[in-house]
Amino acid sequence: MFKKNHFAFSVFLLTQIILFSACSTGQYGIHLPSPQTHTGQIPAATQPQSQTVQPETSTPELTSQPVPVKPTIATPTLEPYMDLSIQALQKRTYGGGVLQSEGLLDENPAFKRYQFKYRSDGLDLYGFLDEPVGIGPFPVIIMLHGAVDQQTYQTKTYTVRYADALAESGFIVLNPNLRGYPPSEDKDNDFGIGDTIDVLNLIALIRTQAGSVGILQKADQNKIGLWGHSMGGGIVLRVLVIDPKIAAAVLYGSLNADERLNMAHFGNDGRRDKKIIVSSASLEAISPVNYLEDINAPISIHHGAADTVVPVQWSRDLCQRLQTLGKQVECYLYPDQPHTFQNSGDTLFIERVSTFFKKYMQS
Repeated sequence: MFKKNHFAFSVFLLTQIILFSACSTGQYGIHLPSPQTHTGQIPAATQPQSQTVQPETSTPELTSQPVPVKPTIATPTLEPYMDLSIQALQKRTYGGGVLQSEGLLDENPAFKRYQFKYRSDGLDLYGFLDEPVGIGPFPVIIMLHGAVDQQTYQTKTYTVRYADALAESGFIVLNPNLRGYPPSEDKDNDFGIGDTIDVLNLIALIRTQAGSVGILQKADQNKIGLWGHSMGGGIVLRVLVIDPKIAAAVLYGSLNADERLNMAHFGNDGRRDKKIIVSSASLEAISPVNYLEDINAPISIHHGAADTVVPVQWSRDLCQRLQTLGKQVECYLYPDQPHTFQNSGDTLFIERVSTFFKKYMQS
């Protein structure tokens, strides 16, 4: 009996000691400050450098030992390419500098061909210009070549035959060597946005220099058209949704207006052998397909049915989209023609393009 009572008394005594200890820590124990509240903040590693100090929070009875709160560094980053989105490019201004002659390249009874040079985005860019014989003013067409081997590229490239045909029809034709195509200098150019900026700068130079002394003295500043093959067609599409004053445009086996489809098909952006990681939001913001309603120019679309480089369905889809939007568009499919037309198909293409530009730019 004594052992049982002794055991019970020991348990009772131990319980009282524990309860006393628990009560004592209420005044002298260590307390952590209340956790900071973060509402929808991007983790610090992905945000720009700006300091935000969160206010210390604590319950009234726990203020005897305040603990300093370490400042939180907020570093949000913008979506990649958002400063190069369609809307951002629409708000920019273009031009500056001069378009200058680098000398005569060729001459015949119908036109003279010069090499030209201009500055854009800190780069020296070159190309050739066909100037018809006569007084002028002549409408101007900017011709944009496709992606070819940069190591073997020459200023007088495969587009010469198309430029010469248009010059013989009474158009000044400028064929710029795009970024990285010798002797033009190179720079960042994902999705051809750099090329787009260069073309917009070139257009601005034409408008300011047209009719003055120099290589553009015979140019009509109010009539500027675009012609783009493959990669060049993708640039044309982006320029068309940015510049509402373009008079007319030709797309020839063009890349897609939706950059998601270009990436899915080519494994990159369809212009250079470069892997690009980009968010869906950025792709939507830089894709002309989401801004087709901003196009004012009539468009002539041409594609070879045997094209193994760019899917012919892309031109069909673009045609349908533009027609649905009520845009002026004509669409031609060339049976048995590859990505770059040949023989009779090429001859027919040149005739149709000349007729189209005469209709909208020489009337």
